[in-house]
Amino acid sequence: MHSPLTRRAAAASAILLLGATLGLAACSAPSTPGATTSATPSEAGASAQQLPPIMADLTTVDGTTVTVPLDNVIVLTGDKTDYKSWAATIEDPTIVSFTPGKDDGSAQFNPGLSPISTGTTKVTLDNSVSGKHVTFTVTVTEKK
Repeated sequence: MHSPLTRRAAAASAILLLGATLGLAACSAPSTPGATTSATPSEAGASAQQLPPIMADLTTVDGTTVTVPLDNVIVLTGDKTDYKSWAATIEDPTIVSFTPGKDDGSAQFNPGLSPISTGTTKVTLDNSVSGKHVTFTVTVTEKK
């Protein structure tokens, strides 16, 4: 005959095994035949690849035209020392907006231009520290 201790051990083992089985079943996928999941349009768009920014070098952009799609930005590079001192005058501020350079203590950010609407405008940049001055044209096109 089985002793009461053996029966208790067997009962405890059965309870543990049942608990583990139920726990695993709770973590598994639903068993509905033919059930599928799909990404919603917003989820699918979130995984779409972002375009790299348009880079415009402050040392060579003067007198040129920079073209940028509406869903992108222009990063103004080429000034590693006085990048925080640029200010912009935009002939038509409904076309692009200016973001000054900054240093937040953990990273440095170049100045840039963000498209607002399609069109063409003249941009004049002045650096209050270096005295540099550049003027160029920005053309904003439809999204790519």
